[in-house]
Amino acid sequence: MLVHLTPEKNARRIRRAGIAASGYGRGVFCMPVLPSYVLSHQWLRELRRGGQRLIVAVHFRVPDDELVRVGHYSNAGAELTAAEAVSMILHAEDPRGYQIVVPRSIAPAELHQVRHVRQVTGWRYQPNAHGRRPCACPACLGRGEFKAAVLRRRFDTDPPDLTKPQLLEQLRNANDDDDVILVLYGLGRRSRGDVTDVARFVDHANPEVRYALAWALHRYRGTEARRLLARLAADPDPEVCLAATKRR
Repeated sequence: MLVHLTPEKNARRIRRAGIAASGYGRGVFCMPVLPSYVLSHQWLRELRRGGQRLIVAVHFRVPDDELVRVGHYSNAGAELTAAEAVSMILHAEDPRGYQIVVPRSIAPAELHQVRHVRQVTGWRYQPNAHGRRPCACPACLGRGEFKAAVLRRRFDTDPPDLTKPQLLEQLRNANDDDDVILVLYGLGRRSRGDVTDVARFVDHANPEVRYALAWALHRYRGTEARRLLARLAADPDPEVCLAATKRR
């Protein structure tokens, strides 16, 4: 007996037509019905991260000698019979994160029952994630996931942007052209004020500095900012000219 977790909206179609093979590798992802309710339904909370509000469990049977793939989600898995796959998970030191893939669709005649299950069972992100700082990068925490905005604010992977006074202080203490370029790009993300502090770089010998200045000046307002952009639009370096004339 195996159990497949799916959104409740699919239940009627599954009762009528069975479980269609899908996903990477084309198959039906499932777990054996184990003595532990939590382990049998361990994938439920992770599946709910996709935005599904209600998950149901579909129980079905396959022959003991049917070949399936089994293993931890972090590897490709091994091809074993269904009975051997269940035994592997049952006797694993830590069965969290294991899964079975039946490489075909499941016919309606093979279904045993479709039932509701507790919606707070299992792990999210990874089996040992509880108690660990979550990763808020876009790859690990997608938009629209449960409390995604809260987690992104609490555990942002990027340091906060420097304020304008902090950037100007760095500009005054810049040791080389690279430091100046970084500050100019920082000012280009937030400035709208006086250009006096950056105007001196319009004739800088390094075209990379002039390019960064042109990029930043589009965020400044006033006649002096437009005058500096006009000078950079006639710069001998074509990329500086393009940066000065191209609005962003």
